[in-house]
Amino acid sequence: MATSNHGSSVKDDDTYEALREDGASKQKAARIANAQANDSQKPSVKGGKAPPYEEWTRDELYARAQELGIDGHSGMTKGELIEALRSN
Repeated sequence: MATSNHGSSVKDDDTYEALREDGASKQKAARIANAQANDSQKPSVKGGKAPPYEEWTRDELYARAQELGIDGHSGMTKGELIEALRSN
């Protein structure tokens, strides 16, 4: 895909294009490209210190899925909740 100007909504066209070529959605690519172009953000630095989902209880996973509005979360097993949260 050729690099082009994506307008004022995308701050780093090269990063955006690379992410799109790797299969990222337009929204995700724009979020990451804009974060990398912003000096006050550090998207390559690891985020929070939450434990991995495997260490959460099913009730904690259920509550998080509910917060995020994941459809069908009420009937999911712990493994299915983890998969749904990671793909969200």
